[in-house]
Amino acid sequence: MWRDGEVGSGLDGDPDVILGYPAGREASDPLVLGPDARLRSGTVVYAGSVIGARFETGHHVVVREQCRIGDDVCLWSGTVVDYGCRIGHGVKVHCNCYVAQFTEIGDGAFLAPGVTVANDLYPGDPRSAAVMSGPSIGAGARIGVNVTILPFVRIGAGALVGAGATVTRDIPEGTVAYGNPAVVRGPVEKLVPVGVRVEAVHGSASRFRLAHGTT
Repeated sequence: MWRDGEVGSGLDGDPDVILGYPAGREASDPLVLGPDARLRSGTVVYAGSVIGARFETGHHVVVREQCRIGDDVCLWSGTVVDYGCRIGHGVKVHCNCYVAQFTEIGDGAFLAPGVTVANDLYPGDPRSAAVMSGPSIGAGARIGVNVTILPFVRIGAGALVGAGATVTRDIPEGTVAYGNPAVVRGPVEKLVPVGVRVEAVHGSASRFRLAHGTT
């Protein structure tokens, strides 16, 4: 493991982990990594980021410079967090996600596999690059598998975005949105309970199926 910066005690890192990788964009402060991190093979964390306690990664995770990441954050395999992001405490980002520059994610939010976050309204246009900004994802929001979130969008605290949605406009807190583009469908509190929607399948690795008469 190659390491540079201020690394807290209790680090458990695989041999090919790189900490404090030099940033090519500009001079950066040293990496600051809190105690009791668990970093798996292929993880690269750039210089200039500040990360809290009990940070955990899957395999082949990249965290770029100038990020601020809270305590108890998990980034799973194949995920990239680009530079200048803010991620709160207790956030879980699943496999193969891309979090674009200047994105903010609130405490306790969850991103399912394959979520893609954009930050450039007109890619390749210098005027667009000058106002580059990712979305803001509120505390406790849940983003479904393969969701795409476009620049400048605000997703409210506790919102739920359904699988495959493209989020082009703000989603109010505590609401469910899905579709392409995503449309608000109602409040989270009125979702049909999981136990009503599924039924057990015995003897299969796929343990549950949709219950008859539900969608």
